[in-house]
Amino acid sequence: MSARKIVVWIPGIPEGEMQRIAAEASRQGFRAVFPADREAAGMAAADAEILFTQSPDLCREAPQVQWICTPSAGVDHFLKNGIPERAETQLTNSSGAYGVTIAEHILMVTLEMMRRKAEYNEIIRERKWVRDLHIDSIYGSRITLLGTGDIGRECARRLRGFHPACLTGVNRQGQNPEGLFDRIVTTDLLEEVLPETDLLICSLPSTEKTDGLLDAEKLALLPPDARVVNVGRGSALDQKALEKMLREGRLAGAALDVFTEEPIPPEDSLWDCPGLLVTPHIAGNMTLDYTVNKIVSQFLEDLENYAAGRKLQHLVDRKRAY
Repeated sequence: MSARKIVVWIPGIPEGEMQRIAAEASRQGFRAVFPADREAAGMAAADAEILFTQSPDLCREAPQVQWICTPSAGVDHFLKNGIPERAETQLTNSSGAYGVTIAEHILMVTLEMMRRKAEYNEIIRERKWVRDLHIDSIYGSRITLLGTGDIGRECARRLRGFHPACLTGVNRQGQNPEGLFDRIVTTDLLEEVLPETDLLICSLPSTEKTDGLLDAEKLALLPPDARVVNVGRGSALDQKALEKMLREGRLAGAALDVFTEEPIPPEDSLWDCPGLLVTPHIAGNMTLDYTVNKIVSQFLEDLENYAAGRKLQHLVDRKRAY
């Protein structure tokens, strides 16, 4: 009897991580296959029991798949693209692997905005010696984190060292995970904390409850010297309203890593919006070795659970979409 098949289709995954997967798969009675290209992946998926991939399309080519694991934290692209909905097909994600890299990204763009790095870059490019731009500080700032999952918690840990005035977490449950936040408010009270926010950090997934949450009315509640960082999903925020506020000087700045349309079209006005720091969805990319190692480790932990018939630890609730 041939070993049960795991197909791993994650372009760019390091050789060392493939070796880890192959060794653990063999130990659990599976055979791991690493296709060389998309065509080979489709052929291999035809009789795969497990798929480890970020491609929803590949899942539809796997009629026997029992477990799909995505190396992404967000699963909206899987749920919206018709992955198999058979009751026996389980879906897991890699939530918990991206907190470190995204938290560091948040700190990077926050400091860039507060210390006017983009403007100083232009000054230096013009070979001028200007030193008097007014800057702001995380120290003493009122910070609201919309989302207190892995990303929000890792960010709160790092921000704490800068001694902000207050770290407010916003979530649905009203719970304070690990006691990392000075206060917690539920999502329905978001409008009460926005006027008291100097830095708003959004790390929400795309769900029915989060899409459009930061609409024009809520964004307008922010003080004119506030800044916004979005690293979750572009659908959570009214992008056009944010751009309008920046162009009218009703916000001090914003840093967006996620957008309603990706890539941003070349003709989009966002590219030259004043006060906006754009990054091309790289905050949680699989470009940090720690992140990739964590993703593979979580998959292998659940592979052991799967082989033993235990509940998968990173199982996605399809109704909640996380």
